[in-house]
Amino acid sequence: MAEDSAGLPSDYQFWMQKLSVWTQASTLETQRDICLHLPQFQEFLRQMYETLKEMDSNTIIERFPTICQLLAKSCWSPFILAYDESPKILIWCLCCLIKKDPQNSRESKLNSWTRRLLSHIVSTFRFDIKEVDLFNQVLGYAPTDYYPGLLKNMVLSLVSELRENHLNGFNSQRRMSPERVRSLSRICVPLVTLPDFEPLVEALLTYHGHEPQEVLWPEFFDAVNEAFLLKKISLPKSAILCLWLRHLPSLENTMLHLFEKLISSERNSLRRIECFMKDSLLPEAAACHPAIFRVVDEIFRSALLETDGAAEVLACIQVFTRCFVEALEKENKQLKFALKTYFPYASPSLVMVLLQHPKDIPQRLWHQSLKHISEMLKEIVEDHGSYGGPFESWFLFVHFGGWADMAEQLLMSEAEAEPPEALLWLLAFSCSPGAGHQQRVQTMVEVKTVLGRLSKLFRSPALSARDLQAAAGENRGGDPRPPACQQLVRRLLLHFLLWAPGGHAIAREVITLMAQTDAIMKEIIGFLDCTLYRWDHLCVEAHRSRKLARELLTELREQASPQQVNQ
Repeated sequence: MAEDSAGLPSDYQFWMQKLSVWTQASTLETQRDICLHLPQFQEFLRQMYETLKEMDSNTIIERFPTICQLLAKSCWSPFILAYDESPKILIWCLCCLIKKDPQNSRESKLNSWTRRLLSHIVSTFRFDIKEVDLFNQVLGYAPTDYYPGLLKNMVLSLVSELRENHLNGFNSQRRMSPERVRSLSRICVPLVTLPDFEPLVEALLTYHGHEPQEVLWPEFFDAVNEAFLLKKISLPKSAILCLWLRHLPSLENTMLHLFEKLISSERNSLRRIECFMKDSLLPEAAACHPAIFRVVDEIFRSALLETDGAAEVLACIQVFTRCFVEALEKENKQLKFALKTYFPYASPSLVMVLLQHPKDIPQRLWHQSLKHISEMLKEIVEDHGSYGGPFESWFLFVHFGGWADMAEQLLMSEAEAEPPEALLWLLAFSCSPGAGHQQRVQTMVEVKTVLGRLSKLFRSPALSARDLQAAAGENRGGDPRPPACQQLVRRLLLHFLLWAPGGHAIAREVITLMAQTDAIMKEIIGFLDCTLYRWDHLCVEAHRSRKLARELLTELREQASPQQVNQ
């Protein structure tokens, strides 16, 4: 027994002995002893659950061979089942033993045994213990025979009642009362992870009465959302959509859970972030209903402001938006919601242009689209248009950050041509939305100067890292560049290395000269990852440039520690 108690409350042996005595005798003295110890035993059960919930069923059985005996004796004690929250905590403990996908006969038998005990506990919610005993005596059924069927029929009956509410409308005589619905949701709180109860959980989530206030128990929403996040329940998208629409804290916790996954994951790539996004169902849910999109968007806005525009948050916003647009195209084939409901404070014409996928636009027209975007943004920002200030316009634009990346790439891949003013303005605004008109003009001048120097080196047969560093350097005697402008110049330099014929040979040397700090190293890794991700979506066939970018990304990730990449 000593090994049983390892990791469990220290009084495990004491309660095992107590339960043995309680189940072997039914004297008045024994009953008094049970009643005397019920509060302490409930606290023991609560502590035990805190231990068991951290393990899977195989680990529990391996480490605590007698746990099934303890739970069974507890479940068959009418005194324990009748006391306060003990039935609920017992259900929690039993749920820890359930294996969602049993791999062998041993696990299947454990599931069956656990379900029988759960059925027994649940039956006491609807019937008095004496009634169950009488039912058993009259019909001659053993509990193992009728409890599973009783549970299944009870769930199906309740699901039918809830669905009939939709048909009955205001016919109060045939409708399930709000009090009963609320009580039912409360009873289901510890049961949401059981497959047998999934139809009932779904029916409760999609239940719509005519009450002015929410009738479902708040803890029910919390329990369902936690089970969904931990992959302990399988519900259709429609049920999850109802959950998030009806209970804002569940949607907020889902976003928090997503951020935690992204932070804790080592060496995130945009592909990996995309997998996390799609797995969360958030983009699909946001496409289904503008209210969800606007809550998610507001959380992203807060994260962006709190992190001072961190590149990681920007990447998450852009990947989320890409997934959202994909889902929107599938969901809104019949235009269920107007775009205005998703972006209520943005210029509709600007939103329409930004939503266009560059892949669907001939490459010769990319300049035209970028010029159009730049002109609309400039009118709002500098001519004080009616759609918010600079930050609101920038926040909308960074959702579709691929356009800014394309502008950089076009300027650099066509370095020998005169850079269009519209593209220069767009990049200056993108890198520093809070800058005033004068500072934005200065950034445009700096970028145009750097592009002019680089254009002279684009076809150079003997290109050196020092030449490139000098071309990207600041003018002597001038004011130092703001950090945002320095970052933009570094990005243009990286584009040059990928597209210039002589850039590939000196790329590693140039990056070594550039990456003087961990922050710049992380910035370069993010640039390469973003570039490859964008090229994949645009089906860019630049084989030499793609090969170099992938090699550089692999090498730099190997040099950088995981903490350095994720900070």
